[in-house]
Amino acid sequence: MTGPDPNTRFPLTGYDKLCFLKNIIDSELVEVGDYTYYDDFEDVNNFLRNIKYHFDFVGDKLIIGKFCMIASGVRFIMNGGNHLTDSFSAYPFAIFQNGWEQSMEGRSYPFKGNTVIGNDVWIGHNASIMPGITIGDGAIIATNATVTRDVAPYSVVGGNPAKVISTRFTEEIIELLLQLKWWDLPIQQITDLIPVLLNGEPKELGRAVEQYRC
Repeated sequence: MTGPDPNTRFPLTGYDKLCFLKNIIDSELVEVGDYTYYDDFEDVNNFLRNIKYHFDFVGDKLIIGKFCMIASGVRFIMNGGNHLTDSFSAYPFAIFQNGWEQSMEGRSYPFKGNTVIGNDVWIGHNASIMPGITIGDGAIIATNATVTRDVAPYSVVGGNPAKVISTRFTEEIIELLLQLKWWDLPIQQITDLIPVLLNGEPKELGRAVEQYRC
């Protein structure tokens, strides 16, 4: 096998601010694919601290694909932070004791499902991802963006709330990339494909799809 070992905690020699993220995860409710890294200005364990309102009894998962790039300060807001919005008050009376415990009987707090990040996704500094969001393969989330809606593959989004700024490629190129799914190939084939992945030549991409996805 060529390339770095995905089971290495800190893949850059002498640098402990960037980690292959799956190797610091200690929760069954967080899944991370190979080669996805987190880079923090201070401590890589800040990633875990920035998964907010993630309670075991809620049961939602944070699922992150392979080869993602996650910058310092990225926050994932999970379903445990949701409040009622269709009632006259959003106040969570039921979490307090001494008589209010039954106030949610017959009701439930909003649940928007798992948060799913695709493969080869770049999430910029201080971005926030809200509960139940799906971010497609190859998307880019700009610095300080607040993502409140699903993001299509190979889209670039930014702002608060985040809106589409552009798409990275033509529809034809995006379709080829989604067919290729290079992140799922054996590591040696990925290594062989790196020149194609970096040169941006559509014809070579088409040949790669024919070669590796026949």
